[in-house]
Amino acid sequence: MYKCAMDLLSTKEVAERLGVSVQRVQALVKAGRLPAQMIGGTYIIKEADLKLVEDRKPGRPRKQAKKQKAEKKPKSKG
Repeated sequence: MYKCAMDLLSTKEVAERLGVSVQRVQALVKAGRLPAQMIGGTYIIKEADLKLVEDRKPGRPRKQAKKQKAEKKPKSKG
C-alpha cells in the first residue's frame, strides 16, 4: 500500500549511503546533479536517483589558480 514511501530518502539517509555530509547532498541537489523534492523544509530524494551520482569523483576538485601561480614563480638562485 505505501510502497512508494519506502523508495524515498532524506538528505541524511542519502549522505550516509554516499559517505558524504548532508551539506554535500544539498549541494548536489542545488547544482541539479541530484533530483529532489522539497517537502516540509526537507529535501526528499528517490532511492533510484542515487545512481545519477554514483560515478562522481570523491573529494574536492583542485583549484587551478594555485597550481598556475606555482608554475609562474621564477626560481631565485642565491
